[in-house]
Amino acid sequence: MPEALPLSPATLVVSSGRPARTQAAPVNPPIVLSSTYVSQGEVPDGELFYARADTETWHPFEQTLGALERSTRPALLFGSGMAAIAAALSLVPPGGRVVAPRHAYNVTLVHAQDLAARSGLEVVPVDIDDTDAVVAAVHGDGTPAAMLWVESPTNPMLEVADVPALVEAAHAVGALVAVDNTFATPLGQRPLTLGADVVVHSVTKYLAGHSDVVLGAALADDPTVHAALRRHRTVHGAIAGPTEAWLALRGLRTLALRVERSQANAAEIARRLAAHPGVAQVRHPSLPDDPGHARAAAQMDGFGSIIGLRPRGGLAAAEAVVAAVRLWVPATSLGGVESSLERRRRFPLETVTVPEDLLRLSVGIEDVEDLWRDLAQALDAATAG
Repeated sequence: MPEALPLSPATLVVSSGRPARTQAAPVNPPIVLSSTYVSQGEVPDGELFYARADTETWHPFEQTLGALERSTRPALLFGSGMAAIAAALSLVPPGGRVVAPRHAYNVTLVHAQDLAARSGLEVVPVDIDDTDAVVAAVHGDGTPAAMLWVESPTNPMLEVADVPALVEAAHAVGALVAVDNTFATPLGQRPLTLGADVVVHSVTKYLAGHSDVVLGAALADDPTVHAALRRHRTVHGAIAGPTEAWLALRGLRTLALRVERSQANAAEIARRLAAHPGVAQVRHPSLPDDPGHARAAAQMDGFGSIIGLRPRGGLAAAEAVVAAVRLWVPATSLGGVESSLERRRRFPLETVTVPEDLLRLSVGIEDVEDLWRDLAQALDAATAG
């Protein structure tokens, strides 16, 4: 056979996880709807016997995501992003310290606090873009962290961490580094190649990309860490259904095209928002004066498709913008083909330092002029006078 060619991520996302090329074979992998497999006697490693432990319908997605993240191992598919996050946090021993972003996906922080109440886990909040402060927190006062949790860019504040520097500092004290790569996607950054130990995704978002499945994934190169994540999935039953796994793989095939379009739309909309008189603040790493611009430009391939927007007029104006849009969808979640927005502090569990008037915009793949006209008219109506 000819030697395999090196493939770009845009090609890998289409070509990986396909069935073997034999005559009359299907181009796409099938959905296997079986809870159990014919098996007796001792089960050899890798043999299928029960679908809570493993099923072949997960494998194409796991192989493809592993290739995109440049992992030495396939990804592990979970029933939700939070199931993958819970598996990663389970690596912290009782009483261990977790240094985590002050601004991060709120349910991640809620779960960490629940662990703190039950098992004595200590959660230390930090501004993840303040490298010196994070390094100091990782070292601690004689008790170093067991895990550094990283989001970059953060949800919903869009702070950008110096991931290589933080990984180096955490590993110097023996801490694991887990990175939630949902916002950036593996097309934007690959934390395992920067030294991270664990990467998690909400597959629900960009990877599946159509707002129709709830799934998560975790990756680790180290065999012991990978085995611990896999065991947590099996024992806790945090598994994906076969139909959802198949739909996620179908969505993943267009990731490069969707990300290319949505990032271009986001950069253009952010540029226009920065000049709009009804805007008090806009955050997007593509903007030259954004605090995370230089770091994102050096560390990422692209600037992502999430915008942080604070309209002039505070909370009332923010809610008026959401009420006035007609094309943008007022909804939670993100990363779908459709553009959506929401006021994050509407959730009681959202971090209190997130401004009340912050709107998180998830920019989709629609025509940018249509998106801008709708958003501009909503801003004009909400901030007039």
